[in-house]
Amino acid sequence: MEKISIRKTKEFNPANCAVTYCLNIIGGKWKPVIIHLIRNNKNRYSQMQKGIPEASKQTLTNQLRELEADGVIERIVFAEVPPRVEYHITPFGNTLLPIIDAMRAWGRQQMDLK
Repeated sequence: MEKISIRKTKEFNPANCAVTYCLNIIGGKWKPVIIHLIRNNKNRYSQMQKGIPEASKQTLTNQLRELEADGVIERIVFAEVPPRVEYHITPFGNTLLPIIDAMRAWGRQQMDLK
């Protein structure tokens, strides 16, 4: 039987705040990194594991499931032997890419100052 985890923060937005809504979708230590990796054609689980070795397998799996449940990414299973699974950004997920780009630009700028 598949274990279903429920996010505590998914619907939390008492002040009906747009920033809180956004963070409910992409908040999480690795979600922006996962979106960035998928966008750059590192769209298989093993590639993502190599891209963020600090993330545990369970954390990576949970955050991929949450992104899929929120419609940010889609999981495509290929009927091959052995089975192959790839993740792709959805049209809804594409609307988040400017945010990820801004985060990358800001991070790069701050890293260059050090």
